[in-house]
Amino acid sequence: MKLPIIKHLTEFIEENDQDYIIETLEVLESLTEVASLKDDELDVIGELISNMYGAIEVHKMIKEGASKKEALNAFMQRVLGSIDK
Repeated sequence: MKLPIIKHLTEFIEENDQDYIIETLEVLESLTEVASLKDDELDVIGELISNMYGAIEVHKMIKEGASKKEALNAFMQRVLGSIDK
């Protein structure tokens, strides 16, 4: 996950609508079922998917009252905490 990408996607959600991200996620998840995709291609799609889900989570925290900076930091701490375990 890349914080600048999650931040950008969060801003996209704020300016547009979360539904665009959700629909894009559905398309990308469907693409992962293509048998002829190579591992590196799947890795790129997986990275995009994880960044999009991250942006949705950050947006949810912002809607619940956190500032953008607090939400981004809290999300990344959660991610780093799950990696450390």
